[in-house]
Amino acid sequence: MEKVSKRILSGVQPSGDLHLGNYLGAIKNFVSLQKEFECFFCVVDLHAITVWQDPKILKQKTREVAAAFIASGIDPEKNTLFVQSQVPQHAQLAWIFNCVARMGWLNRMTQFKDKAGKNSENVSVGLFSYPTLMAADILIYLATHVPVGEDQKQHLELTRDIAQKFNSDFKTDIFPIPEPLILGAATRVMSLRDGLKKMSKSDPSDYSRIMLSDSEEEIQKKIRKAKTDPLPLPDNIEDAKKRPEAINLLTIYAALNDLEVEKAVANYAGKEFSQFKKDLGELASAKLSPISLEMNKLMKDEKYLDSIISNGKERAINVAEPVLSKIYEIIGFFRD
Repeated sequence: MEKVSKRILSGVQPSGDLHLGNYLGAIKNFVSLQKEFECFFCVVDLHAITVWQDPKILKQKTREVAAAFIASGIDPEKNTLFVQSQVPQHAQLAWIFNCVARMGWLNRMTQFKDKAGKNSENVSVGLFSYPTLMAADILIYLATHVPVGEDQKQHLELTRDIAQKFNSDFKTDIFPIPEPLILGAATRVMSLRDGLKKMSKSDPSDYSRIMLSDSEEEIQKKIRKAKTDPLPLPDNIEDAKKRPEAINLLTIYAALNDLEVEKAVANYAGKEFSQFKKDLGELASAKLSPISLEMNKLMKDEKYLDSIISNGKERAINVAEPVLSKIYEIIGFFRD
């Protein structure tokens, strides 16, 4: 197989409305990465169904993620933008990796324990084994780099372990050992109502999150109502890290403004939250409302969106199929 030097695979689940955390933690970084890497961006609907999804809305949510990619600045001509379930090689390689990965490796995955909680005996097998599918997502394209948030680093380590074990077991070098890319000031965006909880669409309070579909007025109102402590803004980064709500808003500001967090802290050291929230609200609405408007426009043109997804499917299969064929040959499977 021809080796590639700078190829990325990353994806976003179509499991609900997209919010600021999805944008800053993933999509915004994708836009900058396309300048340097060969990029494969997918809507990971196979991952989404590890928990129940309403079939009536899953397809629409899938289109919404594709629209968010494009509206945020990802060029569908330059990059391969596709839907995971339309490329069967992902699932085919995932089964092989189920036979390579060890139970002990998966048992150590902390995110499964967090998601399953006390109900681990009743959740789907897919929720337990989805890190092997994630490994297949990455390695079917021989990706060299993967942009990850802090909560996905463990899964990438598993991908690296699987790649190394497969290469060792079958005395091959087919799989690269992908490197993590942890980018940006806000890799983990927290709730606007609780700086210790990750921003989530499942939070009962609408004021805990900023949605990519929010209007300018809604964005600014949510920032104004964001929880803060009674003190002025911190003077230095060390003090900021001790104040969850303060560091969360400062990292959001820094990420939206392409600043280091330390610079944002220095700019507002000792100032009142009222002025900072006004500035942050204006910044957030200026950055996000154009994306919202473009997403709404794209969502009304299903024919165009579906053509982008269809083109991406063909491009993805053209890369994935030769890799799977070679893997079958290495394993000893019959192949036409």
